[in-house]
Amino acid sequence: MNSDFWKNKKILLTGHTGFKGSWLSIWLKKLGVELIGFSKDIPTKPSIFELAKVSEGMTSIIGDINDFSLIQKVIEKNKPEIVIHMAAQSLVRRSYENPIETFATNVMGTANLLQSINTTRNTKVVINVTSDKCYENRGAETIFSEDSPMGGYDPYSSSKGCAELVTSSFRNSFFNAKEFDDHKLSLSTVRAGNVIGGGDWAKDRLIPDIINSISNGTPVRIRNIKSIRPWQFVLEPIHGYLLLVEKMWNNGRNFSESWNFGPEESECKSVEWILKKISEECDDKFSWEYDIENNPHESKILKLDCTKAKKRLGWHTKLNTDEAIKWTINWYKEYFKRSDMKGCTENQIDQFTSL
Repeated sequence: MNSDFWKNKKILLTGHTGFKGSWLSIWLKKLGVELIGFSKDIPTKPSIFELAKVSEGMTSIIGDINDFSLIQKVIEKNKPEIVIHMAAQSLVRRSYENPIETFATNVMGTANLLQSINTTRNTKVVINVTSDKCYENRGAETIFSEDSPMGGYDPYSSSKGCAELVTSSFRNSFFNAKEFDDHKLSLSTVRAGNVIGGGDWAKDRLIPDIINSISNGTPVRIRNIKSIRPWQFVLEPIHGYLLLVEKMWNNGRNFSESWNFGPEESECKSVEWILKKISEECDDKFSWEYDIENNPHESKILKLDCTKAKKRLGWHTKLNTDEAIKWTINWYKEYFKRSDMKGCTENQIDQFTSL
């Protein structure tokens, strides 16, 4: 990664108040960019956004991605050279509770942003962050590549598959690689595996549920203990996004595509494996019990083929799953000790980039 590339680049990041958005915001600020964030709200309490003082040293705008006129005004006023779109309803179980919100935010929110960029024509690189759950998962043990068909059983997964199709339509219709010399905009989607790291307090996610159980002294309720996921530390896919932005900026015609970012197949672990590792890191300070309620459908196995990102971007994961858990739990240990979480987060970014 070329750190000089990022200095003074004007970047719009939607969803900057969320878990991944906060980590990316901090890293971008360390790289010296001019950062504008756009988010609906601060999604959790506590939040890494507040604990790590993410709003310092950037422009932070609170607004709804579903408000087309507002997002268009933000883009017209700030004229971002690079846009990274993370604003989303990102929870599977919440999508069952409120499918309309999920589809509105993840599908029409994406269309609003892309049309705003299309009408203003100031932007050179756009990345839409979707999900590894965008693929059609029929339950067999399948490793999904970028060419696998879109699908989605639950409203969240379906909405991300739809967001991919919306992005593909805009790319074909308005930002076609064959006409790159006319529009000069490169548009990609990125699909990351299950991300873990410090500062996540989202409801119905494994790590936050464990942290809350430790805080409350109650057992963690586990729905699908045998489910296998492509777990990775939060900075792994973010590093991939940054590498991709550089490639798109320098050779936009050839990198305007979809990209997977996930761990090696051998690092795809079951929920049960993750529970045991975290228990070791936390000195057995929590327990778990089976949630035998009639829970909504979730895919049992999900793995990604990331060959393209490795070969064409030179990207690879730096931490194995065991190390990712250690880094994650160490962050929360510092939080419970009331440490400086801005400094702690920046230190982990420095450690990661030095690997």
